[in-house]
Amino acid sequence: MNNIRNISIIAHIDHGKSTLADRLIEKYGALSIRDMHDQVLDSMDLERERGITIKAQTVSLNYFKDNIMYKINIIDTPGHVDFSYEVSRSLSACDSALLIVDATQGIEAQSIAHTTLAQELGLTIIPIINKIDLPSADIVSVKKDLVDFLNINESDILEVSAKTGEGVDTIIDTVISKTPPPSISSTQYPKAFIIDSWFDNYLGVVVLVKVISGTILPKLKIKILSNSKEFVIDKVGIFTPKIEYLEQLESGDVGFIIASIKTLDAAPVGDTIADIKAVNPKALPGFQHIQPRVFSGFYPLDSKNYQESKKALDKLSLNDNSFTYEPENSDSLGHGFRCGFLGLLHMEIIRERLAREYDLDFLMTVPSVTYRIILKTNEMVEVKSPKDLPDDNKILKFLEPIAEINIITPSKYLGAIIELCIKKRGVQKNLQYRSNSVEISFNIPLSEIIYDFFDKLKSSTKGYASYDYTVIDYLESKMIKLDILVNKKKVDALSQILHKDNSDKKARELIENLKTLIPRQNFEVSIQGCVGSKVLASTSVRGYRKDVTAKLYGGDVTRKMKLLKKQKEGKKRMKKVGNVDIPKEAFYEFMMPKK
Repeated sequence: MNNIRNISIIAHIDHGKSTLADRLIEKYGALSIRDMHDQVLDSMDLERERGITIKAQTVSLNYFKDNIMYKINIIDTPGHVDFSYEVSRSLSACDSALLIVDATQGIEAQSIAHTTLAQELGLTIIPIINKIDLPSADIVSVKKDLVDFLNINESDILEVSAKTGEGVDTIIDTVISKTPPPSISSTQYPKAFIIDSWFDNYLGVVVLVKVISGTILPKLKIKILSNSKEFVIDKVGIFTPKIEYLEQLESGDVGFIIASIKTLDAAPVGDTIADIKAVNPKALPGFQHIQPRVFSGFYPLDSKNYQESKKALDKLSLNDNSFTYEPENSDSLGHGFRCGFLGLLHMEIIRERLAREYDLDFLMTVPSVTYRIILKTNEMVEVKSPKDLPDDNKILKFLEPIAEINIITPSKYLGAIIELCIKKRGVQKNLQYRSNSVEISFNIPLSEIIYDFFDKLKSSTKGYASYDYTVIDYLESKMIKLDILVNKKKVDALSQILHKDNSDKKARELIENLKTLIPRQNFEVSIQGCVGSKVLASTSVRGYRKDVTAKLYGGDVTRKMKLLKKQKEGKKRMKKVGNVDIPKEAFYEFMMPKK
């Protein structure tokens, strides 16, 4: 165990985390030149194209120093805020973390969030400034920020270029000297910690683990502590990054086990595995069931694709335990699914994968969050969709989720950010100046940041701001359900839960938008935004008008009035029996955030 080093790589999106992992694998891994390609640890095309890591990956490297062979286990973690639970579980399997900071952009929000998490878990932080080869690199100010942030000396900071390989040789030596070996557990029986799990078509669920104590080997009967499910291990091994099967995994090792596990629910991320013979085994701290935070209705654009859509969602949920779905019906949109996600990026990734891997297009309803409703009977219910909301006369209190958001921006955009956050009902909590940027934090309702907040943040700062958020609490709030009525008929797919203070303005915006999307009919179509029986905003789409007086060539005016009155009565009768057909394209335009 003294020769094992378990490390993680943490960084903001696009700071060169996966590229650095590539260089280390190229130098010390078991891949041939022919097998090497960019972003080896990013297994999905989507990850490579967008430059993001979606799933945690691991690789074991062998490194010789002073005639001693060291085993370096690297865990490459996601960088985006939506996957922060996976990051926390990956970090708890490590003893140190490489903090990668882009020399051109400096410390950004997710770097700070994940570094703080690593420090709380007691990890050694090894700071690395990357992209030093770029002409726009500002190494001096980035060093100053790192010294202030981590309270270290400048000499502790490594300078590398992951792209060219400059300075990469010093990283592993530093890791060996500064990273402690895995701690020795007093537990005698085999015990392991689940870092991640995914479904493989041929092997079933592959479980990525760190062995805490004892030896994990084939034929060992194990128990998953959170759900008491029992399995027999078939195979164990490591990634180099190719799959390499081993006879056993020993204490301190990071590798995988295969045990005929059929679903991800049976081996959740962060759970503990123990030998079935262990008496009163204790679970490792930090495990929690992942709960989706953002919900949206997914309706197939072509209703014939419903069964194919269900199969596709089934397959995606096999590989992603944090994605949930259940069948849902809408009078306007037909049969669809209520899907739960960790955040907006997670939702975008699922939608993109459905389009690429299964050639399916969906209409998505406006994203909503989980509200807690205290009823007058003192019972608490969770509401994920506007149509599940109880009647007003049954509700005692409305609780909405509050997020703490940390934003890092160049100081010249500070005013625009404060204005944006206050408009979104934010309350400022902290403000800290760095050498060439400002860090500001707000408490903002989660419902205000899941729709168009990040688009507005990026546009008001010309793309320079970075952010990180955490859901911290539920607070009482004045929320209402806004219904959209077309020709006095409620369109359930367009209902939204809004804050009372914004309801008038939002209702006006929504109906004016819808007015441009509904095609004209032979009769006038009224569009209303209502809260209960109260109309907040109203407009109409004018009907086509035939010139019924064109055949008149003169005579008394009463002949003209008679024909107009007859037309008016006909329109009134048509309005009563006529149905307004809202095309799906209109729903699509209405619900997609404006870029």
